[in-house]
Amino acid sequence: MIKFFKVNMEPKKWLRKIEVIFSIGLCIVSIISIGYGLFDINANVENMQFKQSIQMTRDTDLEDYSEDNTICDVTYTNGDKQLIVSYSYEDYVKLDDKTITAYEYETKNGTKLYFDHQNINDQEVQYSYKQVRANELAPLFNFGIASLILMLSILIMMLFAKQFTTYEKSWFISIMVLATIFSVAFPEESANGVNGIIIMLLYLLDTFLNILCELLISKQSRYNFLVSVLVEIVEIAICIVLMYRFATMATTLFFWLPIDIISYINWSKHKDDEENELTVVRKLRGYQEVLVIIGIIVWTFVIGYLISGLNIATDFYNNELLETFIIYIDACASAVGIANGLFIFFRLQEQWIAWYICAFLEAVINIISGQYVLLVLKLGYFTNTTYGYIKWSRYIKEHTTKKQAQIS
Repeated sequence: MIKFFKVNMEPKKWLRKIEVIFSIGLCIVSIISIGYGLFDINANVENMQFKQSIQMTRDTDLEDYSEDNTICDVTYTNGDKQLIVSYSYEDYVKLDDKTITAYEYETKNGTKLYFDHQNINDQEVQYSYKQVRANELAPLFNFGIASLILMLSILIMMLFAKQFTTYEKSWFISIMVLATIFSVAFPEESANGVNGIIIMLLYLLDTFLNILCELLISKQSRYNFLVSVLVEIVEIAICIVLMYRFATMATTLFFWLPIDIISYINWSKHKDDEENELTVVRKLRGYQEVLVIIGIIVWTFVIGYLISGLNIATDFYNNELLETFIIYIDACASAVGIANGLFIFFRLQEQWIAWYICAFLEAVINIISGQYVLLVLKLGYFTNTTYGYIKWSRYIKEHTTKKQAQIS
């Protein structure tokens, strides 16, 4: 028996060593990537030389400003050269020219900067250099941030190894590896004055916390609600930064945060008799499903109509029809989300059906919005929802059979 125990322990020890080494490697890579990026963008610009003056054409497709905007960014381009000039709304409405004379400067390290005037000061140079280099180094920053979060994912799977199956660990790490790849391949652009690197950080945190929460729900663990509170905070931050999806933001603030707290209390009161970490779950009745569907339809059209009537300024979308379309999809997603929250509170299996619908609607929004890294999260939703539905169905069937046997 002792020999058999030793033979089976060796692979686990080697696996643990590999996980530790890989985690340390990710930590080092993250520190180097982020450290180099910060050093570069904050470097003092010296020996900058004027190169030439060129004509750039105004890109009006990127403009959709109203009097609610205090700052209006106008983009001028000439091939791959780009100049962004910020105007007040009063000056913006007076703009008639479709072209502008841009002045090209080149720094010692070869970075090209463009200005709408020639007499530039040091502060303007440093600011422009920082913005340009931050955009150029976005894949490096994203890789460093993603590596840090991937390391955290591995550490969680290591520390709580006994609570997760091999499939669950593999699924969790695979989703985070995919998120890392997508964050480098599809860096985010700046929006509403917030750099794309910060936006990507929020996306990666959202992915990490959401799939961890989803995994804990599939395991019927009440601790999913503690992670969910962090999810809500990150998603509210995303909505504020991008100035979009206000139906989801309101739902998150006034519904999801309170429901997470009371759901944790409710699930704690319904622990499984045999396994303390499990929560007893059940199914919905037919007429209740019909009432839920009617509620979702009414919510979608009422909330969608109200929010589409608000004149909210954002530079994340540049098409009014597209923005309205997103508002109604978002209203529907928030309605399904509310139904989902109630299903989870009452420990109902139908919450997995709501997850399917919500994941599909949000995937549509992500594709339209170009938020490709969040599609990895939706892939995680679809796969884990299937896994969770099977686990809950099996549990309900087994416990229904036990109850029937006890009665008879």
